[in-house]
Amino acid sequence: MLYHLLYEQFSEAVSAFNVFRYLTFRTVGGALTALLICFVAGPWVIRMLERRQIGQTIREDTPDRHQIKTGTPTMGGVLILLAVLTSTLLWAEWNNPYVWLVLGVTLAFGLLGFADDYLKAVRKQPDGVRALTKLFWQSLIAVAAAVVLFVLPGFDGEISVPLVKDFHPALGWLYVPLAVLFIVGFSNAVNLTDGLDGLAIGPTLITAAVVGIFAYVVGHRVIADYLEIKYVADSGTLAVFCAALVGSGLGFLWFNTYPASLFMGDTGSLALGGALSTVAVIIRQEVVLIVAGGLFIFEMFSVIVQVVSFKLRGRRVFAMAPIHHHFELRGWPEPQIIVRFWIVSVILALVALSLLKLR
Repeated sequence: MLYHLLYEQFSEAVSAFNVFRYLTFRTVGGALTALLICFVAGPWVIRMLERRQIGQTIREDTPDRHQIKTGTPTMGGVLILLAVLTSTLLWAEWNNPYVWLVLGVTLAFGLLGFADDYLKAVRKQPDGVRALTKLFWQSLIAVAAAVVLFVLPGFDGEISVPLVKDFHPALGWLYVPLAVLFIVGFSNAVNLTDGLDGLAIGPTLITAAVVGIFAYVVGHRVIADYLEIKYVADSGTLAVFCAALVGSGLGFLWFNTYPASLFMGDTGSLALGGALSTVAVIIRQEVVLIVAGGLFIFEMFSVIVQVVSFKLRGRRVFAMAPIHHHFELRGWPEPQIIVRFWIVSVILALVALSLLKLR
């Protein structure tokens, strides 16, 4: 909005408004705005959730020491969504279809997570939305996003393969089911990681920073050509959205850090996973997201391995899954697990950034 209002309408009269034409300026503005919204609205959100007694319900299949978290305000993902949506609408170009596509997916996944949190926290139904029902709606949202992306003018159905020069195989319509699988899978991976105070939001904002850098590079023809990365026209503005994710993540972490006074719930985790994966699909950097967000993938596969092993062998591989609970039962203090997982996320982010140049 600020781009269209201040730059397009008033920059000739006020030369200072020319600064709004620069994507880097608006990216920083997006991050700071989202951060400020979280700082200002966060205490109000917590008080509102406390008044309505919307608190966390602890499942029985978690370590016993989690019982002390019962009643901690949840649905904090509403705060993240508020910050991300508001900041993006303020700083991004409204005539860019990618912006609306990503915002639509983020909001849709957030609403699905909100329904799940509502059933758990308000209706006191521990299972929330049934797994198959949730998977159906996730898939439907992802299908809609993939089809819309595929029919947009200029979309070629190609994928980007890191480490290989000028190799962008075209998948045609096969791109749609693969994109659906990727979006749904990554959304659930972030959701599974959200089990300790600050565990999910820390790696999320780190990963969002990496994806945002790639979005800026991929959307800049000169830089993309220099680095021999597939150029995707008009995708650079998604850097503003990713910056808003980073800013809102930092702001939410202020309240979510150990010991947490607010949990994001599925409202936040499903939305964040859907948002990051949709951006990666648009800029054709799915592999980069898999590397940068490798912690989420590891958490998801720890659950898959646990379930498959128990069904086939009658034995568990881990003391408990997702794997952060395994370390809890092995005696690691919660803050130690969180910080070490953040360190792993930073390492993976650096590896992902190295793919900018390695060809």
